[in-house]
Amino acid sequence: MKQAWPPFVQAVQALPSVPDILSVMAEMTGLRFVCVAHVTDSSWTTCAVLDQIGFGLQPGDELDVRTTLCNSVRAANATIVIDHVSQDELFRDHPTPRQYGFESYVSIPIHDRHGAFFGTLCGLDPKPLALSESKTLKSLGLFAQLISRQLDAEQRYLDRNTELSDEKATAMLREQFIAVLGHDIRTPLSSILHGAEILLQDGGDERTRIIARTMQRSGQRIARMIDDVLDFTRGRLGGGIALDAGPVLDLDEALRQVAAECQNEHPGHHIEAAIGMLGIVWCNRDRVAQVLANLLGNALRYGRKDAPVRIGAWVDGGTFTLTVANEGDTIAPEKLGKLFQPYWRDDERQPRRGLGLGLYIASEIAKAHGGTLEVTSSDGLTTFTFAMPASLR
Repeated sequence: MKQAWPPFVQAVQALPSVPDILSVMAEMTGLRFVCVAHVTDSSWTTCAVLDQIGFGLQPGDELDVRTTLCNSVRAANATIVIDHVSQDELFRDHPTPRQYGFESYVSIPIHDRHGAFFGTLCGLDPKPLALSESKTLKSLGLFAQLISRQLDAEQRYLDRNTELSDEKATAMLREQFIAVLGHDIRTPLSSILHGAEILLQDGGDERTRIIARTMQRSGQRIARMIDDVLDFTRGRLGGGIALDAGPVLDLDEALRQVAAECQNEHPGHHIEAAIGMLGIVWCNRDRVAQVLANLLGNALRYGRKDAPVRIGAWVDGGTFTLTVANEGDTIAPEKLGKLFQPYWRDDERQPRRGLGLGLYIASEIAKAHGGTLEVTSSDGLTTFTFAMPASLR
Protein backbone atom coordinates (compact mmCIF):
# COMPACT_ATOMS: atom_id res chain seq x y z
CA MET A 1 0.00 0.00 0.00
CA LYS A 2 1.18 3.49 -0.81
CA GLN A 3 0.81 4.73 2.76
CA ALA A 4 3.26 2.03 3.94
CA TRP A 5 6.02 3.06 1.55
CA PRO A 6 9.29 4.00 3.24
CA PRO A 7 10.42 7.63 2.86
CA PHE A 8 12.93 6.92 0.09
CA VAL A 9 10.23 5.31 -2.07
CA GLN A 10 7.90 8.24 -1.42
CA ALA A 11 10.70 10.65 -2.38
CA VAL A 12 11.17 9.03 -5.81
CA GLN A 13 7.43 8.69 -6.35
CA ALA A 14 7.07 12.44 -5.71
CA LEU A 15 9.26 13.29 -8.73
CA PRO A 16 6.96 13.84 -11.76
CA SER A 17 9.75 13.35 -14.31
CA VAL A 18 10.72 9.80 -13.25
CA PRO A 19 8.03 8.00 -15.34
CA ASP A 20 9.17 9.96 -18.41
CA ILE A 21 12.83 9.15 -17.71
CA LEU A 22 12.06 5.43 -17.41
CA SER A 23 9.97 5.53 -20.60
CA VAL A 24 12.70 7.28 -22.60
CA MET A 25 15.34 4.92 -21.21
CA ALA A 26 13.29 1.91 -22.32
CA GLU A 27 12.66 3.31 -25.81
CA MET A 28 16.25 4.43 -26.27
CA THR A 29 17.87 1.13 -25.23
CA GLY A 30 15.23 -1.51 -25.94
CA LEU A 31 15.27 -2.60 -22.29
CA ARG A 32 11.85 -3.86 -21.26
CA PHE A 33 12.42 -3.65 -17.51
CA VAL A 34 13.79 -0.41 -16.06
CA CYS A 35 13.56 0.90 -12.53
CA VAL A 36 14.92 3.18 -9.83
CA ALA A 37 16.07 1.15 -6.82
CA HIS A 38 17.18 2.16 -3.33
CA VAL A 39 20.23 0.07 -2.45
CA THR A 40 22.05 -0.35 0.86
CA ASP A 41 24.46 -3.02 2.11
CA SER A 42 21.47 -4.97 3.43
CA SER A 43 18.49 -4.12 1.20
CA TRP A 44 17.31 -3.58 -2.39
CA THR A 45 13.94 -1.81 -2.77
CA THR A 46 12.03 -0.80 -5.91
CA CYS A 47 11.18 2.92 -5.89
CA ALA A 48 9.77 3.31 -9.43
CA VAL A 49 9.43 0.79 -12.23
CA LEU A 50 8.47 0.32 -15.89
CA ASP A 51 7.93 -3.41 -16.43
CA GLN A 52 7.11 -4.65 -19.93
CA ILE A 53 8.23 -8.27 -19.42
CA GLY A 54 6.16 -9.23 -16.38
CA PHE A 55 9.08 -9.25 -13.97
CA GLY A 56 6.54 -8.60 -11.23
CA LEU A 57 8.12 -5.89 -9.09
CA GLN A 58 6.10 -2.93 -7.80
CA PRO A 59 7.23 0.17 -5.86
CA GLY A 60 8.11 -0.89 -2.33
CA ASP A 61 8.97 -4.50 -3.30
CA GLU A 62 12.32 -5.87 -2.14
CA LEU A 63 14.94 -8.30 -3.41
CA ASP A 64 17.76 -9.96 -1.52
CA VAL A 65 20.51 -7.44 -2.22
CA ARG A 66 23.11 -10.25 -2.22
CA THR A 67 21.49 -11.67 -5.37
CA THR A 68 21.70 -8.38 -7.31
CA LEU A 69 24.43 -6.75 -9.36
CA CYS A 70 23.31 -3.42 -7.89
CA ASN A 71 25.12 -4.52 -4.75
CA SER A 72 28.36 -4.54 -6.76
CA VAL A 73 27.50 -1.13 -8.21
CA ARG A 74 27.07 0.17 -4.65
CA ALA A 75 30.30 -1.41 -3.44
CA ALA A 76 32.36 0.03 -6.30
CA ASN A 77 30.23 3.15 -6.79
CA ALA A 78 30.54 2.53 -10.53
CA THR A 79 28.32 1.63 -13.47
CA ILE A 80 27.93 -1.97 -14.62
CA VAL A 81 26.86 -2.55 -18.23
CA ILE A 82 26.50 -5.90 -20.02
CA ASP A 83 25.51 -6.20 -23.67
CA HIS A 84 25.38 -10.00 -23.86
CA VAL A 85 25.79 -12.03 -20.68
CA SER A 86 26.48 -15.32 -22.48
CA GLN A 87 29.44 -13.75 -24.28
CA ASP A 88 30.74 -11.66 -21.39
CA GLU A 89 33.89 -13.04 -19.78
CA LEU A 90 33.14 -11.49 -16.39
CA PHE A 91 29.46 -12.36 -16.07
CA ARG A 92 28.65 -15.39 -18.24
CA ASP A 93 29.10 -17.71 -15.24
CA HIS A 94 27.72 -15.28 -12.66
CA PRO A 95 24.69 -16.60 -10.72
CA THR A 96 22.68 -13.35 -10.86
CA PRO A 97 21.92 -13.38 -14.62
CA ARG A 98 20.88 -17.03 -14.37
CA GLN A 99 18.64 -16.37 -11.37
CA TYR A 100 16.81 -13.44 -12.97
CA GLY A 101 17.01 -14.60 -16.57
CA PHE A 102 18.59 -11.63 -18.32
CA GLU A 103 21.12 -11.29 -21.15
CA SER A 104 21.53 -7.50 -21.14
CA TYR A 105 21.87 -5.27 -18.08
CA VAL A 106 22.85 -1.79 -17.00
CA SER A 107 22.99 -0.20 -13.54
CA ILE A 108 24.08 3.39 -12.86
CA PRO A 109 24.66 4.95 -9.41
CA ILE A 110 22.27 7.58 -8.03
CA HIS A 111 23.55 9.73 -5.17
CA ASP A 112 21.81 11.75 -2.48
CA ARG A 113 22.37 15.42 -1.65
CA HIS A 114 25.49 14.66 0.38
CA GLY A 115 27.09 12.57 -2.36
CA ALA A 116 26.32 9.32 -0.58
CA PHE A 117 25.08 6.32 -2.55
CA PHE A 118 21.26 6.33 -2.78
CA GLY A 119 20.62 3.56 -5.27
CA THR A 120 20.62 2.82 -8.97
CA LEU A 121 18.93 3.52 -12.26
CA CYS A 122 18.94 0.05 -13.73
CA GLY A 123 17.46 -2.04 -16.50
CA LEU A 124 17.55 -5.57 -17.83
CA ASP A 125 16.18 -7.66 -20.67
CA PRO A 126 16.16 -11.36 -21.61
CA LYS A 127 17.59 -10.41 -25.02
CA PRO A 128 21.12 -9.11 -25.78
CA LEU A 129 21.21 -5.36 -26.43
CA ALA A 130 23.89 -2.83 -27.41
CA LEU A 131 24.04 -0.85 -24.17
CA SER A 132 27.74 -0.03 -23.93
CA GLU A 133 27.83 2.52 -26.77
CA SER A 134 29.26 5.80 -25.50
CA LYS A 135 26.25 7.92 -26.51
CA THR A 136 23.88 5.53 -24.76
CA LEU A 137 25.90 5.42 -21.54
CA LYS A 138 26.28 9.19 -21.53
CA SER A 139 22.52 9.68 -21.86
CA LEU A 140 21.79 7.14 -19.13
CA GLY A 141 24.34 8.83 -16.88
CA LEU A 142 22.58 12.15 -17.42
CA PHE A 143 19.25 10.54 -16.52
CA ALA A 144 20.72 9.25 -13.26
CA GLN A 145 22.21 12.67 -12.57
CA LEU A 146 18.85 14.33 -13.23
CA ILE A 147 17.14 12.03 -10.70
CA SER A 148 19.89 12.79 -8.17
CA ARG A 149 19.42 16.54 -8.64
CA GLN A 150 15.65 16.28 -8.30
CA LEU A 151 15.93 14.20 -5.12
CA ASP A 152 18.26 16.89 -3.81
CA ALA A 153 15.82 19.66 -4.71
CA GLU A 154 12.89 17.83 -3.15
CA GLN A 155 14.80 17.15 0.08
CA ARG A 156 16.05 20.73 0.30
CA TYR A 157 12.51 21.97 -0.10
CA LEU A 158 11.15 19.63 2.57
CA ASP A 159 13.96 20.45 4.98
CA ARG A 160 13.57 24.19 4.56
CA ASN A 161 9.79 23.97 4.75
CA THR A 162 10.10 22.23 8.12
CA GLU A 163 12.70 24.57 9.55
CA LEU A 164 11.57 27.97 8.31
CA SER A 165 8.43 29.63 9.59
CA ASP A 166 8.69 33.41 9.61
CA GLU A 167 8.25 35.66 6.59
CA LYS A 168 11.95 36.26 6.02
CA ALA A 169 12.72 32.55 6.18
CA THR A 170 9.92 31.81 3.70
CA ALA A 171 11.44 34.30 1.27
CA MET A 172 14.81 32.54 1.63
CA LEU A 173 13.14 29.19 0.97
CA ARG A 174 11.49 30.52 -2.17
CA GLU A 175 14.74 31.86 -3.59
CA GLN A 176 16.68 28.69 -2.77
CA PHE A 177 14.01 26.46 -4.26
CA ILE A 178 13.80 28.59 -7.40
CA ALA A 179 17.60 28.54 -7.70
CA VAL A 180 17.72 24.75 -7.42
CA LEU A 181 14.98 24.31 -10.03
CA GLY A 182 16.23 27.06 -12.29
CA HIS A 183 19.85 25.97 -12.36
CA ASP A 184 20.72 22.65 -10.72
CA ILE A 185 17.97 20.66 -12.43
CA ARG A 186 18.01 22.55 -15.72
CA THR A 187 21.75 21.90 -16.22
CA PRO A 188 21.54 18.12 -16.81
CA LEU A 189 18.18 18.53 -18.56
CA SER A 190 19.74 21.00 -21.00
CA SER A 191 22.46 18.43 -21.73
CA ILE A 192 19.82 15.80 -22.52
CA LEU A 193 17.93 18.17 -24.85
CA HIS A 194 21.17 19.22 -26.53
CA GLY A 195 22.13 15.59 -27.05
CA ALA A 196 18.74 14.85 -28.61
CA GLU A 197 19.11 17.83 -30.93
CA ILE A 198 22.55 16.62 -32.04
CA LEU A 199 21.16 13.14 -32.77
CA LEU A 200 18.40 14.69 -34.91
CA GLN A 201 20.87 16.88 -36.79
CA ASP A 202 23.24 13.96 -37.43
CA GLY A 203 20.61 12.38 -39.64
CA GLY A 204 21.09 8.83 -38.36
CA ASP A 205 18.82 5.88 -39.03
CA GLU A 206 15.08 6.14 -38.42
CA ARG A 207 15.20 4.31 -35.06
CA THR A 208 17.79 6.78 -33.76
CA ARG A 209 15.67 9.71 -34.94
CA ILE A 210 12.55 8.28 -33.28
CA ILE A 211 14.44 7.85 -30.01
CA ALA A 212 15.90 11.36 -30.27
CA ARG A 213 12.46 12.86 -30.90
CA THR A 214 11.09 10.94 -27.90
CA MET A 215 13.94 12.22 -25.73
CA GLN A 216 13.33 15.74 -26.98
CA ARG A 217 9.57 15.65 -26.31
CA SER A 218 10.01 14.17 -22.84
CA GLY A 219 12.77 16.63 -22.00
CA GLN A 220 10.61 19.52 -23.14
CA ARG A 221 7.75 18.20 -21.02
CA ILE A 222 10.01 18.06 -17.95
CA ALA A 223 11.16 21.61 -18.73
CA ARG A 224 7.53 22.75 -18.84
CA MET A 225 6.94 21.09 -15.47
CA ILE A 226 9.89 23.00 -14.04
CA ASP A 227 8.47 26.24 -15.44
CA ASP A 228 5.09 25.43 -13.89
CA VAL A 229 6.61 24.77 -10.46
CA LEU A 230 8.62 27.99 -10.71
CA ASP A 231 5.46 29.94 -11.55
CA PHE A 232 3.57 28.22 -8.74
CA THR A 233 6.33 28.98 -6.23
CA ARG A 234 6.57 32.62 -7.28
CA GLY A 235 2.79 32.95 -7.32
CA ARG A 236 2.07 31.39 -3.92
CA LEU A 237 5.13 32.57 -2.01
CA GLY A 238 5.86 35.79 -3.84
CA GLY A 239 2.45 37.45 -4.00
CA GLY A 240 1.52 36.57 -7.56
CA ILE A 241 3.20 36.14 -10.94
CA ALA A 242 5.24 39.21 -11.88
CA LEU A 243 5.35 40.17 -15.55
CA ASP A 244 6.61 42.93 -17.82
CA ALA A 245 3.77 44.25 -19.97
CA GLY A 246 3.90 46.63 -22.89
CA PRO A 247 2.28 47.36 -26.26
CA VAL A 248 2.20 44.17 -28.35
CA LEU A 249 1.59 44.50 -32.08
CA ASP A 250 1.43 40.82 -33.05
CA LEU A 251 -0.52 39.08 -30.29
CA ASP A 252 -2.82 37.56 -32.90
CA GLU A 253 0.18 35.99 -34.63
CA ALA A 254 1.47 34.56 -31.33
CA LEU A 255 -1.92 32.99 -30.58
CA ARG A 256 -2.16 31.45 -34.06
CA GLN A 257 1.31 29.97 -33.58
CA VAL A 258 0.26 28.35 -30.29
CA ALA A 259 -2.83 26.90 -31.98
CA ALA A 260 -0.72 25.52 -34.85
CA GLU A 261 1.83 23.95 -32.50
CA CYS A 262 -0.91 22.30 -30.42
CA GLN A 263 -2.54 20.99 -33.60
CA ASN A 264 0.76 19.44 -34.71
CA GLU A 265 1.20 17.80 -31.30
CA HIS A 266 -2.36 16.40 -31.33
CA PRO A 267 -3.06 15.25 -34.91
CA GLY A 268 -6.02 13.18 -33.71
CA HIS A 269 -7.90 16.33 -32.66
CA HIS A 270 -9.16 19.29 -34.69
CA ILE A 271 -8.66 22.89 -33.59
CA GLU A 272 -10.73 25.71 -35.08
CA ALA A 273 -9.20 29.14 -34.46
CA ALA A 274 -11.16 32.35 -35.02
CA ILE A 275 -8.51 34.90 -34.11
CA GLY A 276 -9.16 38.35 -35.48
CA MET A 277 -6.82 41.27 -36.10
CA LEU A 278 -6.24 42.40 -32.54
CA GLY A 279 -4.23 45.54 -33.17
CA ILE A 280 -2.13 46.82 -30.27
CA VAL A 281 -2.79 45.02 -26.96
CA TRP A 282 -1.07 46.03 -23.72
CA CYS A 283 0.16 42.74 -22.25
CA ASN A 284 3.01 40.31 -21.88
CA ARG A 285 2.96 38.47 -25.21
CA ASP A 286 4.53 35.22 -24.00
CA ARG A 287 2.33 35.01 -20.91
CA VAL A 288 -0.91 35.48 -22.86
CA ALA A 289 0.29 32.82 -25.29
CA GLN A 290 0.95 30.59 -22.26
CA VAL A 291 -2.66 31.06 -21.13
CA LEU A 292 -3.86 29.80 -24.52
CA ALA A 293 -1.42 26.88 -24.45
CA ASN A 294 -2.59 25.83 -20.97
CA LEU A 295 -6.27 26.15 -21.86
CA LEU A 296 -5.77 24.26 -25.12
CA GLY A 297 -3.87 21.51 -23.32
CA ASN A 298 -6.77 21.09 -20.91
CA ALA A 299 -9.37 21.11 -23.72
CA LEU A 300 -7.45 18.58 -25.82
CA ARG A 301 -6.99 16.33 -22.81
CA TYR A 302 -10.63 16.24 -21.73
CA GLY A 303 -12.57 17.13 -24.88
CA ARG A 304 -14.15 14.69 -27.30
CA LYS A 305 -11.83 13.72 -30.14
CA ASP A 306 -14.65 13.73 -32.67
CA ALA A 307 -15.57 17.36 -31.91
CA PRO A 308 -13.36 20.40 -32.59
CA VAL A 309 -11.78 22.57 -29.93
CA ARG A 310 -12.76 26.16 -30.76
CA ILE A 311 -10.61 29.22 -30.06
CA GLY A 312 -11.86 32.79 -30.24
CA ALA A 313 -9.89 35.99 -29.71
CA TRP A 314 -11.02 39.57 -30.25
CA VAL A 315 -10.88 43.13 -28.92
CA ASP A 316 -14.12 44.99 -28.32
CA GLY A 317 -14.89 48.06 -26.23
CA GLY A 318 -11.35 48.23 -24.87
CA THR A 319 -11.41 44.62 -23.65
CA PHE A 320 -9.34 41.74 -25.00
CA THR A 321 -11.19 38.42 -24.83
CA LEU A 322 -9.84 34.91 -25.42
CA THR A 323 -12.10 31.85 -25.33
CA VAL A 324 -11.39 28.13 -25.58
CA ALA A 325 -14.35 25.74 -25.84
CA ASN A 326 -14.54 21.97 -26.09
CA GLU A 327 -17.30 19.38 -26.15
CA GLY A 328 -17.24 16.59 -23.59
CA ASP A 329 -18.61 15.67 -20.19
CA THR A 330 -20.35 18.52 -18.40
CA ILE A 331 -18.47 19.63 -15.28
CA ALA A 332 -20.63 19.74 -12.16
CA PRO A 333 -21.25 23.28 -10.83
CA GLU A 334 -19.66 22.48 -7.46
CA LYS A 335 -16.44 21.50 -9.22
CA LEU A 336 -16.08 24.51 -11.53
CA GLY A 337 -14.57 26.74 -8.85
CA LYS A 338 -12.03 24.08 -7.93
CA LEU A 339 -10.56 23.90 -11.44
CA PHE A 340 -8.27 26.85 -10.76
CA GLN A 341 -6.90 25.43 -7.50
CA PRO A 342 -3.32 24.11 -7.72
CA TYR A 343 -2.97 20.32 -7.82
CA TRP A 344 -6.74 19.75 -7.73
CA ARG A 345 -7.83 16.64 -9.61
CA ASP A 346 -11.28 15.34 -10.46
CA ASP A 347 -11.24 11.60 -9.79
CA GLU A 348 -14.25 11.12 -12.07
CA ARG A 349 -12.46 12.55 -15.10
CA GLN A 350 -9.86 10.58 -17.03
CA PRO A 351 -6.36 10.37 -15.44
CA ARG A 352 -4.06 13.17 -16.49
CA ARG A 353 -0.35 13.60 -16.68
CA GLY A 354 1.54 16.55 -15.32
CA LEU A 355 1.35 18.44 -12.07
CA GLY A 356 -2.16 19.86 -12.22
CA LEU A 357 -0.93 23.47 -12.31
CA GLY A 358 -1.90 24.57 -15.83
CA LEU A 359 -5.28 26.16 -15.05
CA TYR A 360 -4.01 27.67 -11.80
CA ILE A 361 -1.11 29.35 -13.61
CA ALA A 362 -3.42 30.56 -16.39
CA SER A 363 -5.67 32.19 -13.77
CA GLU A 364 -2.66 33.81 -12.07
CA ILE A 365 -1.49 35.23 -15.41
CA ALA A 366 -4.99 36.63 -15.96
CA LYS A 367 -4.89 38.32 -12.53
CA ALA A 368 -1.42 39.73 -13.25
CA HIS A 369 -2.91 41.44 -16.34
CA GLY A 370 -5.76 42.90 -14.30
CA GLY A 371 -8.12 40.44 -15.93
CA THR A 372 -10.22 37.39 -15.13
CA LEU A 373 -10.38 33.75 -16.17
CA GLU A 374 -13.80 32.14 -15.88
CA VAL A 375 -15.34 28.81 -16.89
CA THR A 376 -18.83 27.64 -17.77
CA SER A 377 -20.00 24.10 -18.48
CA SER A 378 -23.45 22.98 -19.59
CA ASP A 379 -25.05 20.64 -22.13
CA GLY A 380 -21.69 18.99 -22.86
CA LEU A 381 -19.90 22.25 -23.72
CA THR A 382 -17.13 23.68 -21.50
CA THR A 383 -15.86 27.20 -22.21
CA PHE A 384 -12.98 29.09 -20.60
CA THR A 385 -13.03 32.88 -21.03
CA PHE A 386 -10.01 35.11 -20.37
CA ALA A 387 -10.80 38.84 -20.41
CA MET A 388 -8.52 41.79 -19.65
CA PRO A 389 -8.09 45.49 -20.53
CA ALA A 390 -6.65 45.82 -24.02
CA SER A 391 -4.86 49.08 -23.23
CA LEU A 392 -3.06 50.67 -20.29
CA ARG A 393 -5.48 52.62 -18.10
